[in-house]
Amino acid sequence: MAEKIAHTIHPVKLDDTPEWNTADVSEDVIVADKWQGNTIDRSEMRMLGRVQVLRRNFTLVPMLGFSTVLICTWELLFANLLFALTDGGTGGLFWGFTVTIFACVFIYLSMAEMASMSPTAGGQYHWVSEFSPRWCQKYLSYITGWLLAIGWQGAIVGLSFVAGTIVQGLITLNNPSYEPQPWHGTLLVIAAVAIAISVNVFLSKILPLAEIPILILHVVGLFAIIIPLLVMAPKNDARTALLEVTNGGGWSTTGTSFMIGLLTALSSMMGFDCAVHMSEEVKNASRTLPRAILMGASINAVLGYICVFTLCFTMTDIPKLLDSSTGFPFLQLFYDVTGSNAATGVMAAIIIITLIMAVVSEVATASRQIWAFSRDDGLPFSRYLRRVRHGWNIPLNALWVSFGFGIIIALINLGSSVALNAIVSLTISALISSYILSIGCLVSKRLRGEAMPPSRFSLGKHGLTINVIALLFLCPLFVFCFFPIATPVDKETMNWASTMFWGITIFASVWYVLVAKAIYRPPVLIQNRELQGVDEKNIHSNVQEVGEKM
Repeated sequence: MAEKIAHTIHPVKLDDTPEWNTADVSEDVIVADKWQGNTIDRSEMRMLGRVQVLRRNFTLVPMLGFSTVLICTWELLFANLLFALTDGGTGGLFWGFTVTIFACVFIYLSMAEMASMSPTAGGQYHWVSEFSPRWCQKYLSYITGWLLAIGWQGAIVGLSFVAGTIVQGLITLNNPSYEPQPWHGTLLVIAAVAIAISVNVFLSKILPLAEIPILILHVVGLFAIIIPLLVMAPKNDARTALLEVTNGGGWSTTGTSFMIGLLTALSSMMGFDCAVHMSEEVKNASRTLPRAILMGASINAVLGYICVFTLCFTMTDIPKLLDSSTGFPFLQLFYDVTGSNAATGVMAAIIIITLIMAVVSEVATASRQIWAFSRDDGLPFSRYLRRVRHGWNIPLNALWVSFGFGIIIALINLGSSVALNAIVSLTISALISSYILSIGCLVSKRLRGEAMPPSRFSLGKHGLTINVIALLFLCPLFVFCFFPIATPVDKETMNWASTMFWGITIFASVWYVLVAKAIYRPPVLIQNRELQGVDEKNIHSNVQEVGEKM
């Protein structure tokens, strides 16, 4: 049927309605006109074959706050300092972050262009469907959707777990007789997820406004921490701080140790696709999203560099930091510099608060991603997941599923912390694989000589070069995601992310063959430009006319 429709060519009208929308929505769920964005937003939704059921209440600054705080670069650099010091040391941290920023320039330029081409909550799985060769577009987009769904759900628990264990570290600092128990951590994770879900459900209308003061805290909070460190801490010399690369993981070469330590810096900058999954709630999305992605990455890169420089010069006794009873070198550093439990608590509280606010944004991102994927029948119980209730205009069912998923993963910690860490560490590999698949498919489309979709942010003639450089960074980093932090390796120190990643991929593939192949509808089939056989240049000229009038 789709092939027959594709041969019928007729011009695009900006007031056309989509001929086929996969979401079974009723008229009363569609939002009021004031929440549907501008003329270009409406045109793009019709082109994508979607109905506007979520409110477009994010503008550039709130979206910038949303993505910048969610990634929480400098906060994660502090929290994950143990891994960076074990593999790479201060020199490895500095140069690892430098390499990461250089890679992110090409990665996020590529993603910004794709976001402008197709500003949809589906993100990467939609782009894979649109850009990949026809013979594999359905399967590849399906697998990408699964990896994104699991990756972002794991990210919710991962960040909550970091915030919870920092709280336990503070308790240990103030009460050395305290013995952390697994159920303590589980309850703290559930509490963080519950707070995030509550904000997303009951305060969703004011979430864009709340992102602005949180963004201010994210920026100002860093200086509230580093100023005491720079003023009061003893300093390393420049050579020790910036050039001394260590191999505390016991690897055969320092280069291997550096690459594994590089993941600490990488994880602090991965995830700006979060803005894309909120695209159907963003005004003027095809222009706002590229700006939010690139500006957010730039802000966090600058803040991250300030954090890295401070740490490299103020960590003068690394063995003591690694042996801290708190489990977090940065807590020991704060205490050693200030000599005060109260000052350490205040400085750590800034990090904990911003991490919990990041969990709020992660819940929003994760719920929108599984909601979008369920519109195309990509997940079990899709009919339930994609339902949007009248008056709420948020993916409420997807939010409850995210809450339940978070509780289940947190409870795993009661039986095995190794299993929990495996699920949490899956996030970075899942995100990187989705970047590789989407950018790789974009490269294949360019190499096939096909016309690129219209875009309000275009890389032009440099697009192919930028995309290829992004892939050259991403592919080796994907491999090192599965390495353990140190040797020798046993069942406790093994990085089980590889088992989780390939296990989910195999499960999704089997489910695809047995069930989903018959019901999953890749987004490329429901786009108006494909179903109606519309000339992309014609679309571009229509959209451009509207943009000029605005």
